[in-house]
Amino acid sequence: MRVMVVGSGGREHALCKAIADSPQCEALYCAPGNAGIARIADCIPISAEDIDAIAAAAANRRIDFVVVGPEAPLVAGLVDRLEEDGIAAFGPSAQAAMLEGSKGFMKEFCARHDIPTAAFGRFADADAAKAFVAERGAPIVVKADGLAAGKGVILAQTVAEAEDAIDAIMSDRKFGDAGNEVVVEEFLTGEELSFFALVDGETALPLASAQDHKAVGDGDTGPNTGGMGAYSPAPVMTDALAEEVMARIVRPTVAGMAAEGYPYKGVLFAGLMIDAAGPRLLEFNVRFGDPECQVLTARLKSDLLDALVAAREGTLDRTALVWQDDAALCVVMATRGYPGAYPKGSEIRGLERAEAMAGVTVYHAGTRAEDGRVLADGGRVLGVTALGPSVGEAKRRAYAAVDAIDWPEGFCRRDIGWRAVERET
Repeated sequence: MRVMVVGSGGREHALCKAIADSPQCEALYCAPGNAGIARIADCIPISAEDIDAIAAAAANRRIDFVVVGPEAPLVAGLVDRLEEDGIAAFGPSAQAAMLEGSKGFMKEFCARHDIPTAAFGRFADADAAKAFVAERGAPIVVKADGLAAGKGVILAQTVAEAEDAIDAIMSDRKFGDAGNEVVVEEFLTGEELSFFALVDGETALPLASAQDHKAVGDGDTGPNTGGMGAYSPAPVMTDALAEEVMARIVRPTVAGMAAEGYPYKGVLFAGLMIDAAGPRLLEFNVRFGDPECQVLTARLKSDLLDALVAAREGTLDRTALVWQDDAALCVVMATRGYPGAYPKGSEIRGLERAEAMAGVTVYHAGTRAEDGRVLADGGRVLGVTALGPSVGEAKRRAYAAVDAIDWPEGFCRRDIGWRAVERET
């Protein structure tokens, strides 16, 4: 099978590595890829959002199956275009991808199908949004309705902060057209959890549990990012809780999407808050998480490509997945300044030392190769991932690998996995 992966981040590197290991994969391409992906796939210098160019490249290379990594091309309809051209693709249609493409759509869908989530209001007018904030009080959450690269969520501790956030999104256009509308919602407390399921339009197959760290700083301080680290399994996710999530959130979503005329196929990523009321949905994503994908694929013993094809072909009811007992933990190394402005072009050394360590894989995200060197070319740059018999041991190995990397311009959180480690001790 000739396979193309679309995207350039750590998630796509993890997908490429797992797909390359499949006996079904005879040729692997990635558009556009990065310096790490280029070692295992033929990289094509095309933007992940250039739908026409990707469709043409897939046709020219006789691609049998396309795996779309990021959310933007999914929301823009890349899967629809590929399928219209007769090229099989993994991921939801543009209509189904609205579960992530519009937070307002997602919240109203949950209301229609009795899926537990935070109380909310959806607004196209800043003054109306501010009136809702004044009525509800703080703390409160303000979200840009559209895609904002994981940065369009503001946790406002005061009414004034919430009003400033509304102005930044709707008036200052901080996130561009993603801020045409805002969702203002109840502030939930508890423990956040990432839950993934493969979906084929009717059947949902749960994946292993994972937990990520979105805040930039140790102790979950500072602004939210696209993710500074993750680990799997997440001890908070018991078998009973997993079944409750499937029964109250995932299966009703799959059934509801089918009933409304846009059956969901792909991976469904539910960001959850776990508290005394049980699991409640914070957000849906329509792709694998990054960095959760790195820890999930590190633990997966089954053939990932077979499972992705089954999701597209509607045969998940005949699919089973096998996971390693070992835990996996990923530490994201980012360029200093992220998630704000940051420089590009600094050299990263010591990658070979880190990758030679037992159980360690270094996934590339924002990197490029130049004259035999690996250079930082983004905000989140590396995902240093390790396996171990416990989360604590995986953490020790991952940070030993981080310390072997020579990159003064980079930084990372030093407390990834702290909740799980506390439970283990």
